[in-house]
Amino acid sequence: VAQAEVWEFSDYAWSPDNKWISYAKSEAEGMTKIYLYSLESGNPPNWRIEVTDGWYSSSKPVFSSDGKFLFFVSDRDFNPIYSRTEWNHAYQDMSRIYFLTLSKDVKSPLEPKSDEVEIKQEELKLEKKDEKVEKKSDEKKKPEVIVKVDINGIKERIAVLPIEVADYRSLVSVSDKLYYMKRGSRDTLSFLKMYELDKQKETELSAIDGFEISANNKKMLISKDKQYAIIDLPTAKLELKEFLKISGMEMKLDRHAEWNQIFNESWRQMRDFFYAPNMHGVDWENVRKNYESLVPFVNHRADLTYIIGEMIAELNAGHAYVGGGDLPSPKKIQTGFLGAQIEKDPDSKYFRIKKVLKGQNWDKSARSPLTEIGVNAKEADYIITVNGKPTNEMIDIYESLVNTVGKQVKLKLNSKPEDKGSREVTVLPIADESSLYYYNWVQTNLEKVEKATNGKVGYIHVPDMGVRGLNEFVKYFYPQLRKKALIIDVRGNGGGNVSPMLIERLRREINMFTFARNTLPTPDPAAMVWGPKVCLLDEFSASDGDLFPYRFRKLKMGKLIGKRSWGGVVGIRGTLPLLDGGFLNRPEFSRYDDEGKGWIIEGEGVEPDIYVDNDPAKEFEGVDEQLNRGIEEILKELETQEKQILPIPPYPDKRK
Repeated sequence: VAQAEVWEFSDYAWSPDNKWISYAKSEAEGMTKIYLYSLESGNPPNWRIEVTDGWYSSSKPVFSSDGKFLFFVSDRDFNPIYSRTEWNHAYQDMSRIYFLTLSKDVKSPLEPKSDEVEIKQEELKLEKKDEKVEKKSDEKKKPEVIVKVDINGIKERIAVLPIEVADYRSLVSVSDKLYYMKRGSRDTLSFLKMYELDKQKETELSAIDGFEISANNKKMLISKDKQYAIIDLPTAKLELKEFLKISGMEMKLDRHAEWNQIFNESWRQMRDFFYAPNMHGVDWENVRKNYESLVPFVNHRADLTYIIGEMIAELNAGHAYVGGGDLPSPKKIQTGFLGAQIEKDPDSKYFRIKKVLKGQNWDKSARSPLTEIGVNAKEADYIITVNGKPTNEMIDIYESLVNTVGKQVKLKLNSKPEDKGSREVTVLPIADESSLYYYNWVQTNLEKVEKATNGKVGYIHVPDMGVRGLNEFVKYFYPQLRKKALIIDVRGNGGGNVSPMLIERLRREINMFTFARNTLPTPDPAAMVWGPKVCLLDEFSASDGDLFPYRFRKLKMGKLIGKRSWGGVVGIRGTLPLLDGGFLNRPEFSRYDDEGKGWIIEGEGVEPDIYVDNDPAKEFEGVDEQLNRGIEEILKELETQEKQILPIPPYPDKRK
C-alpha cells in the first residue's frame, strides 16, 4: 500500500465496504498527510489519493459508518502563546476534528437547516393507519454500504466540526454520531465526547481514560482509573457507578514458555528496528543461537533480563536497555531526612548538626526542614531527642526517622550536649536529600565564579536535557543576561533532547541596540549573553549531554574543558510491549557528520579542547579543578573579547 520514509504508520482505517484504506503518512518535508488507497480491481493499480496537503499536519483518519465522510484530526488553528521569560512563542492546542465528503454529491452535515415545520400529506395518511398494523421496519435488512470517492476537488470538500481546539484521539463513527476523546493543554483529565451530526450538537459524556466500541456498535467498554465498565452505547451524560469485578480473575501462566517468547521477541525487535541493518557487523542469527541455549535454565525474571542484556550488548551500542517485567514489588518504607549532615559526638554520644543544607522552602522539591520558619537550627547544634527519644542512646539517628516522611517530628535542639536549656521544634522530614545537595553544589559554583570574576561571568549547570535541565537553564540563564561572559556546565548531564533549544539561545549574536528614554540601551536580541563562553564536560556527559558539547564546538561557540564525554548517541524512542510488561529499548537512530564522512560520537565521545581531570581527594575538599580552569580561560578571553554597549548616537533632527 505504502512505504514510510519517516518513522512508521500509526493511523489507518478500513472503509465500511472494505474496498478502501485511509492512512496518515509522515512526510520527509515535516508534515503528516492523509491518503486514500483503493483496493477495488476496477480502479487503476496502486490507486493512491492524497486528500490533505502538506501545509497542515493531519492524522487519525476514520470513515463514517455510512461511508459518506472521512473524519480526521488536523492542526489548523494558530493561536500562539508568548513566553514570560523572553519574547518568543509556542503553539499548544492546534487541533480540531475535520471531515471531507468522499463523493461530490454528498451534502455537508453542517449545512444550514430550516427551522420551519412542514407536514406532508403522506405523513398525515400514515398517522391515520390502524395502530395494530405490525411494524416490520426493524426487520428490514440494512442497505449495503458502498463507498464512492470522487477525486476531483476532494481537498476543497474539507470542513471542520464546530468544537474546541484541543488534542483529539480515538475517533469512532456510529450512525450519525461521532465518539472521540478530547484533552486540552489546560485540562487535567481526558473527556469522552459525542458529536451528533443531525443535531449539530456536541455532548460531553464523561471523564475517562479510554474506550472501545463493540463490533455491532451496541456496547462500549470504558477504562477509567484502572477500572473497566461495559455499558450500552451512550447518548447522554454518563455516571459510571458499576465496574467489572476483575479482582478475582486468575491466570494460569507457563513462565518458561513466556520467558522463551520474551527472549525471541527481544531478539526480533532488535533485528527489525536497530538503526544499522548490518547489526554493527554482528551475525545476529548466530547470536540468538548462542544465547537461547541459556533460556531453559532461567528460573527468575532477573535471569532473563540478564541474558537478554548480554545478548543485545553484542551490538556494542548505547541506549540498548532491557528491564521491568513480572517482578515482585515489595512495600517500601521511607526514611525521613532533615536536610543536614549529621555526626555523632564521640564524647557526649549525642548527634549534632555538622552542616545544614540550604534550600528554597517555597519550592516543595527543594525544601530543607531545618531552615524552615521557626526552626532556626544552627550548625554545631546538638539534637538531644527525636520524638522524645534521647539520641545519645541511639546507634543510628535515622532509626528514629523511619516512616516519618511528611509527618510531624519533634526535635530538641541545644548548643550544648544536654537537655537543660534545650528548645523543642517541629519539622517535616523529606524523603530525599539529593535535590538539596545538588542545589548547594550549584550555589557554591555560582559563588566561586562570581567572586573570581568580580561578577562579570555567569554560570549555569544543566543536569540533563529533559524538563529538569530545561528548567534549570531557564532559572539561571535569564537572570544573568547582562553578564559579560558565561560558563555553561554539562558535567553529569544525563541526556534528553532539548540541547538544540539551549544552543539556539546561547549562540545568538547582536544585531543592534534598543533604547528608550530614561533607560539604559540594551543589546538586541535582548535574550542573550553577549560575550565569550566556555563549556565544561566530563565522562558523565551522556547522550544529548554528548550532543551539546559537539554542537558547541561545531558552531565555534567556545572552548570545551574537562574530560571526554560518555559517547552514546544512538537514540531510542518508545518500546513495544513485552508480554509481562517489561521493556526493551531499541536503538533506532544515530548521527553522522554534515560532510557525510562518518558516524559521530557513538563509542568515542566528544574530546575536550583542554583536558582537566578532577583529583577526587581535592574535589572532596571542595577544589573543583575543572571549574577553576574554566574561570581561568574565560577571564583570558574577556581580556580581548569583552563587549561594551556603544554610546547613544546624537538624536535625530528631523528639521534637517
